Amino acid sequence: MFPVPWRLLPTDQRFRKYQWVEVKVTKAADDPRRESFNLRPDGIRVISEPLSNKNNWQAKKEIVLPMRDSSLCSLVRKRDSAQFPTLGVFRPASIKRLRIAPLDPEWSEAELGMLRQTHLFVDAPKQQLEKIPFRFFYEFDCDETGCRGHNLMCTDWEMSQSYRQWRSDYGGAGWEEKFRQRYESEMIHEKDTHFYVGTVASHPNRWIIIGLFYPPRELPSAQDSLF
Repeated sequence: MFPVPWRLLPTDQRFRKYQWVEVKVTKAADDPRRESFNLRPDGIRVISEPLSNKNNWQAKKEIVLPMRDSSLCSLVRKRDSAQFPTLGVFRPASIKRLRIAPLDPEWSEAELGMLRQTHLFVDAPKQQLEKIPFRFFYEFDCDETGCRGHNLMCTDWEMSQSYRQWRSDYGGAGWEEKFRQRYESEMIHEKDTHFYVGTVASHPNRWIIIGLFYPPRELPSAQDSLF
């Protein structure tokens, strides 16, 4: 669903992650992807508190894991054979590393034009959105024979916010250590990391990671270790 002008929304419509909302949508006329809908910003209604992290994210797992596919390779095959799906979630077999690539820190004229677009229901923001001067990529393998490995850009919103916060807290030279601890070391060694993925409208064969699902990795119980 897009566009979601979160910064432009009134306070009572600024939903949080894993929070149920009702929205008004219409099928995206200029986007052939089956799952793509245009969201009406005036039609967002928050209807619940965010799901709890208790019991190793059990409430979230009950919603997310039934939608899980076996691998990105599987999603690619399904999409290539039937032009569907273009969204999915899966657990990588192994994450090799997080790669951080520098970007031009200034917005292009085309990007500025998109940022300055407003809609009928809210006022434009007083402060221009700061550009993140990096792109983040995960290199990983699927749990599938024949997987040659993948290198996908990750656009997770939390990563951008973490960069902004930690650059402010630790400075230009210190943010990366904290960032890698959180999004590389912990995601590889401590979390049961899953990737939400989707295709890009302008490049329908290109997949990107659009979000991270990372409940704590559950250790085997003493009883399990006996078998």
